Amino acid sequence: MNQKKLSIADVLTLLAALVYGFVCYLSLNFYSLGNTKQSILWSLIIILLLIGTALGAKLLKITSRNFKTCFIWEIILLVLFSVCMFLFSYTVFPHVFVVSGQKLEIQAKLTSSITQAENMFTEYERYAENREALYKNKLRSAVIAKDTNPTEYDSLGFLNNGVTDEKQIENKMTTVHLDLFPSNYSDSVNKNGIKEVATAWFSKAKNKITGWKYIGIVSVVNEVEQNTNEWLNKLVEFSKVRENGESDDFVNDFDYPLSFSDVKMYFITKGNPTLLSIGLSFFAYGLMLLPYLFSKRSSKTTVCRTRTKGVYDIDI
Repeated sequence: MNQKKLSIADVLTLLAALVYGFVCYLSLNFYSLGNTKQSILWSLIIILLLIGTALGAKLLKITSRNFKTCFIWEIILLVLFSVCMFLFSYTVFPHVFVVSGQKLEIQAKLTSSITQAENMFTEYERYAENREALYKNKLRSAVIAKDTNPTEYDSLGFLNNGVTDEKQIENKMTTVHLDLFPSNYSDSVNKNGIKEVATAWFSKAKNKITGWKYIGIVSVVNEVEQNTNEWLNKLVEFSKVRENGESDDFVNDFDYPLSFSDVKMYFITKGNPTLLSIGLSFFAYGLMLLPYLFSKRSSKTTVCRTRTKGVYDIDI
């Protein structure tokens, strides 16, 4: 076989090893739940092992000296290459296929968690509007009964300073609204309010889920519960503010129960190799051995030859 064909075979070995290693990276990234550095490191080790043993066996096969020693090391490298391929194809390589085989269940559970989290802001706004309505009724009732119950009128912060009761009610409602909806709750102009940030994250997360982004899906799994709880805690903090006359008997803090389906188990539980992963492993195994299979031994060697009537016949 000419040098050009050998060079093509070498390139195919490199490409096959890189693709195989990338699939292993995806599997390791799934299994480690996004430990990128560790996944890259182990993937590089896998790639270098496969390339080193496959091309090393080829170089030893075409050597023109130390034939017996090189032949022994050639066999050792072939065995090592085959053992590595078997181990990686059984443990690491198939994991991404195992997880992807359950993607419909994972997508359903993650989408449910996202939808629940999105509704949190709608529920908070309903809570705030209801609380404002209750407070406004309380203020109006106090104004109506201020002559018979001046104590409540005073406790709500009304003043006899020349400002009409109606204007004071309007000012108090502006205050309670700003307390329940502070400037960092929503900023539609700069898009950096809590609501806008959360909405943007939810949208991107749903795209990663429905599109089954192999790398992005892991970040959603890791972040959905943490992010949602952080935003919920901020909404609860907003609701803790109390206006004049608002007691814990009159209002409650915002409460929104969150529940998240455990999808991490799908990513960290190893399964058996699938038919697809087995087929691809055999295909990669054959591609990576092409340089070795198509390379020729030196005409000087007697390795792999048998003596018949004083003549050496090629055995392989």
